[in-house]
Amino acid sequence: QVQLVESGGGLVQAGGSLRLSCTASVRTFSRYVMGWFRQAPGPGKESEFVAAINWSGGSTEYADSVKGRFTISRDNAKNTVYLQMNSLIPEATAVYYCAGHRGTEIRSYGEFEYWGQGTQVTVSS
Repeated sequence: QVQLVESGGGLVQAGGSLRLSCTASVRTFSRYVMGWFRQAPGPGKESEFVAAINWSGGSTEYADSVKGRFTISRDNAKNTVYLQMNSLIPEATAVYYCAGHRGTEIRSYGEFEYWGQGTQVTVSS
């Protein structure tokens, strides 16, 4: 069973930065595509794709809303994926979830099958 544990969330002022980490309890982390999703507060808010990274880190994808400000990376030796978030805006306030699926290349975002418990990010204006 794959377990994903996020850390690094918190409260930050607009314009600030945070780095999220997610460590996976798997034998071969490099056999998993990893990603980040978020869910903003409020009724009817759905989970939103943020970023994804292939097995080697050589291929990444981002939501248009975070391009140029967020960077996803991974360290396969540490079984960890990161999300560096810069120039944060209040609209980034959400619970951020780490996710993974078996495979080496990014496919459909709907294929993510393993999820962490989430970490809260709050950006104050």
